[in-house]
Amino acid sequence: MPVPVVDVHTHVVPKGWPDLAAACGGSGWPWLRVDSERAAMIMVGQTEFRPVGAPCWDAPTRLADMDADGVDVQVVSPTPVFFSYDRPADQAVKVARIFNDLTLEVTAAGGDRLVPFCQVPLQDPDAACAELDRCLAAGHAGVEIGNHVGDRDLDDEGIVQFLTHCAEVGAPVFVHPWDMPGGPRLDRWMARWLTGMPAETHLSVLALILGGVFDRVPETLRICFAHGGGSFPFWLGRADNAWHRRGDLVRGASSAPPSSYVDRFHVDSVVFEPAALRLLVDTMGADRVLLGSDYPYPLGERPVGQVLHRSDFLTDAQRTALLGGNALRFLGRGVATARSEAIQELLSIDRDWSGIVEGDKTSPS
Repeated sequence: MPVPVVDVHTHVVPKGWPDLAAACGGSGWPWLRVDSERAAMIMVGQTEFRPVGAPCWDAPTRLADMDADGVDVQVVSPTPVFFSYDRPADQAVKVARIFNDLTLEVTAAGGDRLVPFCQVPLQDPDAACAELDRCLAAGHAGVEIGNHVGDRDLDDEGIVQFLTHCAEVGAPVFVHPWDMPGGPRLDRWMARWLTGMPAETHLSVLALILGGVFDRVPETLRICFAHGGGSFPFWLGRADNAWHRRGDLVRGASSAPPSSYVDRFHVDSVVFEPAALRLLVDTMGADRVLLGSDYPYPLGERPVGQVLHRSDFLTDAQRTALLGGNALRFLGRGVATARSEAIQELLSIDRDWSGIVEGDKTSPS
């Protein structure tokens, strides 16, 4: 039986959600300005954040695009603007529950081809573990997290607690950069996305290594970084050189140089050019790179996987691994049948969103 093509990096935005101020408390929440049946704008206050369309919420549209690109399965993750790590934990718990349940509604319409990942209130490790457990029981297959919580990187004790829990329960973790620094030099040309995202991811990979996290968490942790691991693969030699030459400042809590840890994490393939993919495969190994696209956003790859098909240096076995075999190992658990049953049970439950009437998922305009 052929190995399915699995895209591990896609995002969802539901078409409407409850008034988050009423449901969760606080103010300044994202809301959705619906402009037409197939077009909307994510708003933060009165500021336009990002235009979105039917591919974000409509399963038939997603499936048609997947068919056109030859993709069998998508991992469907939150859009980071909803993480809410800067809010009180009780508010972040409520918003996570809302969007996690809505994500199950979106993905349920795609059957077993759409695999949901949840979000968690990462600023509170106990609450994050509890929400992950709830979501795994409800049908999510894993979790997407942002690469930092304020000034706390992935070597923060609370985040390490959460990652350890993920390893123990077998939940794969997808790390997405977010909340990039701004300023006059970065607020033009989408520079926060073009330079800030790769730098953020690079820093957080180093935090797992030099912060000693990989020396502490179980080797069963399955963790993948978006966008090819950012700038980390290109500068791995620089990190190794610094570890050896300035170990007094660089080594931190790590027991070995950075290159010793590349078999502890995965990266996706969203690097667009064969030369970049060749560096990625040479650095990480062909078993550590997973197909990703960043669908349905405009900085993603379409058709999905074209960089893999254009890379003539890959053997047939390597290309098959990158297109799907590696992702199946990363996902790890048998998600299909159990998830379908769990989703149907969840969708049959009347949910209490702090007084918000079920079905009233239109945010204020």
